[in-house]
Amino acid sequence: MSLARHGAGVGATLRAFWSQVHPIFMLPPLAASLFGAVLAREAVPVLAAVHVVAMFAAVYTAHIKDGYVDFYVRDEDDDHPLTERGCRVGLSLSTTVFTLCCLVLLALVGWIAVALTVPTWLIAYYHAPQLDMNPVTATTGYPLGIALSLFAGFYVQAETIAAVPLGFAVVFLVLLSGIKVIDDAKDYDYDRSIRKRTVAVALGPDSAYTVAYGLMITALLVVVAFAVLQVFPPTAVLAALAFAAVAVVAQRAPPDLATMLLIRGSYVFLAVLVAAVWFEPLARVG
Repeated sequence: MSLARHGAGVGATLRAFWSQVHPIFMLPPLAASLFGAVLAREAVPVLAAVHVVAMFAAVYTAHIKDGYVDFYVRDEDDDHPLTERGCRVGLSLSTTVFTLCCLVLLALVGWIAVALTVPTWLIAYYHAPQLDMNPVTATTGYPLGIALSLFAGFYVQAETIAAVPLGFAVVFLVLLSGIKVIDDAKDYDYDRSIRKRTVAVALGPDSAYTVAYGLMITALLVVVAFAVLQVFPPTAVLAALAFAAVAVVAQRAPPDLATMLLIRGSYVFLAVLVAAVWFEPLARVG
């Protein structure tokens, strides 16, 4: 039985599986893992690579499962490159890779590293159709996965719990939750028709925008406050200013464009934070 719905042979199958790699949504968790490693200051490349592969496998699981649910269960999408069997094979492969990475982390680091990593797969697998039907979990699932990726990426290297990576994880959770609210708002009409309770459906589009920008402003203020308190390096304020500039432009844009601008703004935000930590080393972490 074929794994790909369009075409036959190895090439068509590989293209179908590759189609489930969505860089815009996949890069942030991988970058967050590496940022966690940077915060540890003396990263071991092998450990960083293992955790990055685990995050790739987790996000790939989410993409496969989400596509399967949207096309085969909800009849939401017009097309899907994989057959039902192809989706099951993809889930099995990604889960196997994730499990192997966890076993390596267990052997090289310890059970706490695994305990911080496993929830990312659980969020990915259960996002659809369970978590995405509730306003809170639909909004915070992806941001929480990125926050855990950052924190676990640090722990894998440092084998300790510290204030700095925890602070950054919280900032990303709040900031990205705001972006996710706006991202969901663009599907307001459809989500309402299938009784999918996003924040926009639960509160209405106007209130959802208020919540979204309230979350993002809160995250930026936390960055500034932590910089003033010397928890974050002072130059981290530049990251807040850079994202704030993008948010001001996005506020006047329609949902689709606003989402695109804010997601790319989060890339800039992360890049400036990496530079702030890399070029201005912290005397101590935690």
